[in-house]
Amino acid sequence: MNTDHRPLRFIPFRRRDIVEMCLQENRLPALADDFRQLSYMLDQIFHFEFHQVIEALKNAYADLDPDRDTRRPDIVHQPASQSFVKLLDGLLEKANYERITESDLKQALAESSLFKIRLHVEFADFSEISLFARGVSSRREELPTWFGLGTKTVEFTNYDRVVLYIRIRDGYQHSKHDFASCRAGATLLKLFRNVPKADLEMLFPNTRVRMRLMDKLLIGIPALVSGGIVLTTKLGASLALLGSLLGYWLGVSNQPVQLNQAGIVVLLAGLVALGGYLWKKFSNFKNRKLRFMQALTQNLYFKNLDNNAGVFHRLANDAEEEESKEAILAYYFLLTAEQRLSKSELDRAIESWFEARWNYRVDFEIDDALGKLLVLGLVQESEGRLAAVAVEDAIRLLDRRWDNYFVADA
Repeated sequence: MNTDHRPLRFIPFRRRDIVEMCLQENRLPALADDFRQLSYMLDQIFHFEFHQVIEALKNAYADLDPDRDTRRPDIVHQPASQSFVKLLDGLLEKANYERITESDLKQALAESSLFKIRLHVEFADFSEISLFARGVSSRREELPTWFGLGTKTVEFTNYDRVVLYIRIRDGYQHSKHDFASCRAGATLLKLFRNVPKADLEMLFPNTRVRMRLMDKLLIGIPALVSGGIVLTTKLGASLALLGSLLGYWLGVSNQPVQLNQAGIVVLLAGLVALGGYLWKKFSNFKNRKLRFMQALTQNLYFKNLDNNAGVFHRLANDAEEEESKEAILAYYFLLTAEQRLSKSELDRAIESWFEARWNYRVDFEIDDALGKLLVLGLVQESEGRLAAVAVEDAIRLLDRRWDNYFVADA
């Protein structure tokens, strides 16, 4: 079950669906095909311009890419105008992702994991950490309790999408327990889906699974009880013999002890029984920890959507869709308005339409949408009031802009 957490900038409908949702209002009966053509051309304009964003990201990421399979020629390249992190932050902003703040992360670390495991992350291993999320909601799930005999309802905050970028510090010392990617100076860029806020720490590569107090008690109490039984039954004769030997050697007892073949067999049998018991309990501890690790690994397997360079290619597509949807909505509402609208009136009209017509609360990016339309000439502003140009004129403007992309400067 999902419950909206708060209005978000993300518009959870495809660009093509947004066009048809607008036309379903039947306010452009004679211009439906022209409006579809306009939206298609607008999408192609954004697609072309985002290609430049991707190229800038590729160039800035080239030396950081852990999956690179191309050679580095011995030539001098012009340095990137912006760092990869700054370019990535800008792309995430356009894709309507929200930054997960340090306070959000601390709160997540303090909450109990939904997967009944205790996780620990050593943040000192990283020199850079960027966490972004899109789509925040409150969810309820039924979780098993009492060894599967019962269930309980848990309400938690869920992130639909999470992007993680980290850079491991240069002085990091690799250990045998770390993944191969955990090496000094390495970078990781990952995209996940459906991540509970309380389990954000499971996304980091150096996450350690630790035993909860309940798990320690479940292992420790039976171990103490069965240990007492082993000591009083299987090890009783061996302990008595060993005590007599120690007493005689330390001078506490004057009674000599004859260590014959039967006594040696009893002593060895006791030691073997003790060793077997300790090994069994150690194996139980390790197996329980391995089951926790397996649960963590399986969970991450189904939550991982993309890695490294594939992440910003996917984000660029998301950003392109968001930019296009925002522009289409702003243009449509200005086009169908009975009079010129102010920026705030346009913003309220779109947000109210989503809530009343499509049962979704959105924090519409009005400044972003209008900025694009004004640059393209599809919207005109006079004394703070806005109006859209006719569809036919808009198509001609976009067609001219497309042609100018490929005209060399004189």
